[in-house]
Amino acid sequence: MAATDKQNALDYINQMFPTEASLSGVEPLMQKVHSEIRRVDAEILAAVRQQSNSGSKAREDLAAATQAVQELMYKIREIKTKAEQSETMVQEICRDIKKLDFAKKHITTTITALHRLTMLVSAVEQLQVMASKRQYKEAAAQLEAVNQLCSHFEAYRDIPKITELREKFKSIKQVLKSHVFSDFSSLGTGKETEESNLLQQLSDACLVVDALEPSVREELVKNFCSRELTSYQQIFEGAELAKLDKTERRYAWIKRRLRTNEEIWKIFPPSWHVDYLLCIQFCKLTRAQLVEILGNLKEKPDVATLLMALQRTLEFEEELAEKFGSTSRSKEAGTAEDIDRVGQNSQTVSDIRKKYEKKLAAHQGSENEEQDGHKDLSVPGAGFNFRGIISSCFEPHLIVYVELEEKTLMESLEKQMQEETWEIEEGSQTNILSSGIQVFAIIKRSLKRCSALTKSETLFNLFKVFQKILKAYATKLFARLPKGGTGIVAAATGIDGQIKTSDKDERVICYIVNTAEYCHKTSGELAENVSKIIDPQFVDKVDMSEVQDEFSAVITKSLMTLVHGIETKFDNEMAAMTRVPWGTLESVGDQSEYVNGINTILTSSIPVLGNLLSTIYFQFFLDKLASSLGPRFYLNIFKCKQISETGAQQMLLDTQAVKTILLEIPSLAKQTSGAAGYSKFVSREMSKAEALLKVILSPFDSVADTYCALLPEGTPTEFQRILELKGLKKTDQQSILDDFNKRGSGIAQPSIVAPSAVPAAAAPSTSIAPTIANPASPVAISSREDVLTRAAALGRGAATTGFKRFLALTEAAKDRKDGPFRKLFNS
Repeated sequence: MAATDKQNALDYINQMFPTEASLSGVEPLMQKVHSEIRRVDAEILAAVRQQSNSGSKAREDLAAATQAVQELMYKIREIKTKAEQSETMVQEICRDIKKLDFAKKHITTTITALHRLTMLVSAVEQLQVMASKRQYKEAAAQLEAVNQLCSHFEAYRDIPKITELREKFKSIKQVLKSHVFSDFSSLGTGKETEESNLLQQLSDACLVVDALEPSVREELVKNFCSRELTSYQQIFEGAELAKLDKTERRYAWIKRRLRTNEEIWKIFPPSWHVDYLLCIQFCKLTRAQLVEILGNLKEKPDVATLLMALQRTLEFEEELAEKFGSTSRSKEAGTAEDIDRVGQNSQTVSDIRKKYEKKLAAHQGSENEEQDGHKDLSVPGAGFNFRGIISSCFEPHLIVYVELEEKTLMESLEKQMQEETWEIEEGSQTNILSSGIQVFAIIKRSLKRCSALTKSETLFNLFKVFQKILKAYATKLFARLPKGGTGIVAAATGIDGQIKTSDKDERVICYIVNTAEYCHKTSGELAENVSKIIDPQFVDKVDMSEVQDEFSAVITKSLMTLVHGIETKFDNEMAAMTRVPWGTLESVGDQSEYVNGINTILTSSIPVLGNLLSTIYFQFFLDKLASSLGPRFYLNIFKCKQISETGAQQMLLDTQAVKTILLEIPSLAKQTSGAAGYSKFVSREMSKAEALLKVILSPFDSVADTYCALLPEGTPTEFQRILELKGLKKTDQQSILDDFNKRGSGIAQPSIVAPSAVPAAAAPSTSIAPTIANPASPVAISSREDVLTRAAALGRGAATTGFKRFLALTEAAKDRKDGPFRKLFNS
């Protein structure tokens, strides 16, 4: 640090005197510096003196402040002492005034209590006189006054005089109660017509009852209702009227009773709701008697009598519900609308909005009912529901009604099937059989009839009848399909025999597909609407999945039958193909006659099918047709005898023509939405036949190389058959076969049957490269199982929901020996 300061001083001097000549100014500079030093020393001395004086001043100020604080503390203690003395003086002055104030308060309370006691004694005495004279109107007012006066003496219960007065008041109320009950016992005996003032007296007595405890009113009303219903009980417990067919007379009796006594019963205050409580007791008594009558029946009741009694009961309950404002009918209000919607497939935006608004209102209504569950049910509209209070006793006995409905529905179904023409009415846009529409029409009428009677177990039992009817209808549609069949589809499904279908049969099959689709969709709507109107405990059991599975099975079987029918039409053309002398053809010409035949079959059937079937079902049909015709054409080449080079060229030309015909099917049917996948599948399947023919065209010395290149999954057995088709003798085949075997060709392809055997089918979008095998050999059997397994796996992978899912299940079930779908393939 010192070195730095020294360096700074030298720099300063060098700066001030840079040259020798500038040294002449040293003396003046020194004088200036000494002058500045003296000035600074003077300022320092003055500052030190000032600081010394300030310290002594501060000590003097601190001593003065301490003295002031001590004086302030002394004054505070003096003020506190004087305040305590003042408080003591004030308490001594006010002590006498406080005693006087308490005395005044006690005297005022005593005077008020004595005055009220006098009033209570006087009121009780007056009430006693009024009670003895049955002066009910005055007694009612006096009761109110005595009750108010008694409330002021709750704190004096232990005082003997008060206890005596309370006991006396209690006995007077008991006397009033006995007088009132005695007077009301004469009501309905005819005395009200003889004594003109009796009704007025009873009306005044009601005022007394209101002034008494609520239990008195309840007891009086209960006794009155029981007395009114005594005659009813006696009348309808007799042997003559204790019958089911006399049920309507019960309701006529209570209606007549209410109407006849309407004027007389006006003596009761409206707040008592006497007619409401009377009807509740009537309903409970009637229900008990009907339960006994139904339970004592030795045989099943007559359906007409039972339904008539139930109908009259429901009408009576509805009248009571409307009269007394019973619980909301939000659910019942939508019943008819929900039922009418069954079978209607279109909904507007407003319909959907109204539907969900009703659901919301019903949900809010149920919440309000739960919140109001604690209300007094003796008040109309407070929660008591007349609907079902009597009619629910019929529920266990309505099985006869369900049996009658089942019989009627079955007869109607049989009639519809007998009248079914299996044709569509002219101008119809749906292509649905009339029997399908009519089946749901009769079900809808049956549902309306039942829902008007009950929405409980009987409705659920009837729903199970609907399931039975629809399954029966599905069975009848199934039975109408042409039977028998052979071919690739038949091998896959397990059906034996041939299916020959005419143009009319094809139309009928399409109608059945559309009808089954309509039934599948409408049965789901039926279950949805039933679940809306049925009681909540049955909602989870309402399910139409089994019925929908039945109709899905009909659709699948119909489409498979349609494919098989078309396939059967190809039998003659396939046979004609094998009869062509391929080994002796001299030149290649136009496409062969059997190709023209295939084209004729498809052009006559496909447009009709495309017009009648929906896109998804027509696509399924195309997939199955392609999976049938492509491999079948491939197999048919092996059924030929010998194929020369010219014959192979002609057959290759025919193969390309058949491929073109198959690719034009979507355009021919005017349904091209799924044509891309279909075209790809057809091209792949037909390319195998083209590859086979190219192998046949190849020279002997390169046939093995060509076969391995074009058909890499071929087998030695298939290769040997190709050599036979080329006309090579067995003695000359061995060297070529040995060369082929050295290549280690795989055998991943399924075997192909001999020319006389029936070819197997593959599922859509599944490639098949067939080989030759003995139909009785284990290889042929295992290959068929392999085809079915692969087809089922494809179906499971491609399917997700709805009809596609069901198609996958049926594909997977084809190779099973049992299961719910096996019956579809055992006709």
